[in-house]
Amino acid sequence: MLFLAVPDGAVSEMATRIASMKPPAELAIVHVSGALGLDALGALQGNPRGSFHPLQSFPAPREPVAFRGITVAVDATTPTLMRRLRALARAIGAKPRQVGDEDRVLYHAAAVYASNFVDVVVAEAVRLLGEIGWTEREATQALMPLVEGAVSNIRRRGVVEALTGPIRRGDAETVKRHLEALEKVRRSPSGASRHLPMNGEETVLIYRMLALVALEIAQEAGLDREAAERTRRALTRNVAATRRRSGE
Repeated sequence: MLFLAVPDGAVSEMATRIASMKPPAELAIVHVSGALGLDALGALQGNPRGSFHPLQSFPAPREPVAFRGITVAVDATTPTLMRRLRALARAIGAKPRQVGDEDRVLYHAAAVYASNFVDVVVAEAVRLLGEIGWTEREATQALMPLVEGAVSNIRRRGVVEALTGPIRRGDAETVKRHLEALEKVRRSPSGASRHLPMNGEETVLIYRMLALVALEIAQEAGLDREAAERTRRALTRNVAATRRRSGE
């Protein structure tokens, strides 16, 4: 097997270059992209083609233990290659799961939510603590046990039962105070962080957007209808004016 561990935009080009070298027919070509299907290797029609995507984050080189217990999305053009990729996933301590071309993009979008966007949300929390004088180090150290606790709760109880906080309780007054405070932050000259230079209404809009999704989960978890409606009104008040000001 030949693995193409290259950026997504280079996979098809690499496949074309390899095809021009007339590789032996028994050589399997496998990419490690989460978002691309097997069609990205279309230039290699004469070879078995596959994909092997570890559902894990690698911001830097990691020890082999990083593969233990994770899921690996696999796909292949031949049953033989599929068996080999499944066996490889198990050999590194992972769980193989077939993800075909038609499901690949949504699969990868889900991975972005669960990994990349978690980092973004924590970065925004760090930024907000910076508004009250905390250093980035202080904010990060204070927030990480909270983040880890939330992840632990999700693991033990699932995403619905793990939800806590004012949205889950239907605490509309607290939500209103959050929005009022965020309105002041976005007007502050010091409100732009070197990580997240917010502009316009983005701080408030992000809170509203995430909170409305949280409200749906809260209702599924058992939040009563009246409390949910009060919270929804708090989240959507003045939203039309906000959108007009931000040019949406």
